[in-house]
Amino acid sequence: MSEGLDTVVAVETPEGIVLELRPAGLVVRFYAFLIDWVIRLAVLYGVAMVTVFMGGIGIALWLILAFACEWLYPIVFELRASGATPGKRACNLKVVMDNGLPVTPAASITRNLLRVADFLPFAFGFAIVSMLMRRDYKRLGDIAAATLVVHHQKPGPQPVLADVPPLTPAMTLTPRTQAALIALAARAPRLTEERLDELAAIAAAASGDASRSGSRVTMRVLGVAQWALGKRA
Repeated sequence: MSEGLDTVVAVETPEGIVLELRPAGLVVRFYAFLIDWVIRLAVLYGVAMVTVFMGGIGIALWLILAFACEWLYPIVFELRASGATPGKRACNLKVVMDNGLPVTPAASITRNLLRVADFLPFAFGFAIVSMLMRRDYKRLGDIAAATLVVHHQKPGPQPVLADVPPLTPAMTLTPRTQAALIALAARAPRLTEERLDELAAIAAAASGDASRSGSRVTMRVLGVAQWALGKRA
């Protein structure tokens, strides 16, 4: 059920808190890669315009810079507080560990070194296939490093509509299903009534309204989302 509502990865902490992570898909990650590639290309071109007059030393300096841009550029930025390169920040993405914590130095180095494997057989072929086959859109480097590229979510107001009373679910809800219901409630104000009813119908089993749809069912599903947030009647 949760897969039909959203591509949300739910992580439950030892304290019982469910963290909701939204993996970034192929298209937005391509845009982030393209921005970073243009930035690195601009830096290399600008430095080349200066070092071209420095002879052999200039060429050596440019080669060192090219190595740093290729291998150190992503690692340095991923280990900062933002957890993202300029391209990822522009696309509102960040790199985290599978448990939602900031990426570690070992993980960042691993995921970036394995870009060589992801590039094979050509044009990041293995990376594209891996991302398209996985619900969390991991490339080979992410699988090996236990990392995720996710949409960065800024803290906002209470996601569920305030006037919806909580409703005890009619079935046991997994952490992933709870996260999907909460995500649906968060999106509810931005959806049309028809689209909201359509998505709520997918989750209707949670409120005991399987195979039903309509505004009443939608309110009951949102009530279950309230319950998932810890609210009780």
